[in-house]
Amino acid sequence: MSPARSAPVRRRAHDIGLDVRAPKGRCDDAHCPFHGRLPVRGQIIEGTVVSTAMQRTAVVERTLLHFVPKFERYEKRRRRYLAHAPPCLNVTVGHRVRIAETRPLSKVVRFCIVEDLGEAARRVRGEEPEAPTPTAAPAEAA
Repeated sequence: MSPARSAPVRRRAHDIGLDVRAPKGRCDDAHCPFHGRLPVRGQIIEGTVVSTAMQRTAVVERTLLHFVPKFERYEKRRRRYLAHAPPCLNVTVGHRVRIAETRPLSKVVRFCIVEDLGEAARRVRGEEPEAPTPTAAPAEAA
C-alpha cells in the first residue's frame, strides 16, 4: 500500500558523471541532463553566452588565439556553438558557461549547457573603468 500523492513529484537532480554543481532550480525539461534523460559525453567546452533569442537554445562563443608562424603573431579566431539551455540553469547573455557534447537534439544543436560559471569579465579595448573623481568643497563666498 503506497500513500496517495496529491502534490507533483519533485525530481532531484541526478549525477551526470561530470564534475559540475547541480542547479538549485528544478525543471521538467526532457532534454535537461540533470532532471531529464539526456546523456552527456565527449567534449566539454567553456565559452560565453552571446544570444538567448531562441527557445531553450543559447549561442555560446569561444575565442581562440592561433599562432601564424610567417608573421610571428597571434590572430583571434572564434567558434560559435548552439547549445540547449535547460530552464533550471537560467543563463543570460554575458555569462560564462560550460557546455558538454550530447546526441544531436536538432539540425545544429549538439551541445547542452551543464554549468553556469557566472558573469564574464567584459573587456573593451581602450575603455578603462571610470574611477570616482573626488568632489571639491564649494568655495565659500566672503
